[in-house]
Amino acid sequence: MKFGDIARKWLHVLPFLAAVMALISVPQTGIAQAVAEAPAASVADANTVPAAAGESPATEAVAAEASAYKPLGPEWIKGQPTAKAITFQEQYSPIGEEALFMHDAFLLPMMVAVSLLVLGLLLWVTVRFRRGRNPVPSKTSHNTMIEVLWTAIPVVILVIIAIPSITLLANQYKSPPKDALTVKVTGYQWYWGYSYPDNGGFEVISNMLPEEDAVARGEPSHLAVDNRLVVPAGEPIRLQVTGADVIHSFAVPSLWFKIDAVPGRLNERLLFIKEPGIYYGQCSELCGARHGYMPIAVEALPRAQFDAYVLSKGGTLGGEEDVAAPAAAAPAPEAAASEAPAEGAPEAGATPAAEA
Repeated sequence: MKFGDIARKWLHVLPFLAAVMALISVPQTGIAQAVAEAPAASVADANTVPAAAGESPATEAVAAEASAYKPLGPEWIKGQPTAKAITFQEQYSPIGEEALFMHDAFLLPMMVAVSLLVLGLLLWVTVRFRRGRNPVPSKTSHNTMIEVLWTAIPVVILVIIAIPSITLLANQYKSPPKDALTVKVTGYQWYWGYSYPDNGGFEVISNMLPEEDAVARGEPSHLAVDNRLVVPAGEPIRLQVTGADVIHSFAVPSLWFKIDAVPGRLNERLLFIKEPGIYYGQCSELCGARHGYMPIAVEALPRAQFDAYVLSKGGTLGGEEDVAAPAAAAPAPEAAASEAPAEGAPEAGATPAAEA
């Protein structure tokens, strides 16, 4: 048999195949045209009605709010320097309230009392032992009672100060809980970088706003920034601080928070902000020519708004993958006992040898 005969034998099949393809394409063309002419609203509804498998309503609600996130306005400013103030800023963290209470209830009254006591003794000595009243000087060289008093009284004062001071110092450096949100702060010459390893690892760079831009936004000049450090309010935060070039210091007075940013070292401290608001600080370590131009602006938000901020930056809500993976890999209750691996067997989720 020649190959030419085979080709001529099957040549009459080609028109039949072409007719079949034409019949098939006509309905598909009509469907595509109908979809193209459908209103835009119906297409949008068709895309939004089906929900992704395993997606919770809370996640959908947060995703819907992400595009509506807006930074807090100047009416939310709470932590900033006050004109003609002679004491600490108002505190918005538990450790700040404890420290301010110690200053106002212990240290300040004690300093005033000691200062008045010393001033009174000086005035009494000046009047009582002046030359006009004592023409013949006293020959007393020792007084046991006075020596005991001027030794014992300062010791008692120091003990009274030491007990709350040590307690406050210990509370300032308590380790954050395991479930605390981790935020990494990096000091650069001369700006700050804030990254969120628990939310996808995205980073925002914070630079000081020009004075005219800050005034136009109703914020204090030399403190307002283009991108704030956004954190949730009312939750523990693990703030990890480091330096990229030289030593900086991350300090926010109204939160009683200050920690050095040292290159090659990761310093960590617990941050807790009681209520939403904007809190300002500055670098507190002389770091170079523009040391005074790298302010800190912390924006504390409720959890739902913080999640919206994270999504607006392209981040992920912490724990979404960790929660979904065990749910998909969990065995059925009736099969859990029979499929439980023996000691030394592969971890759950590994492919058994019998199934390989």
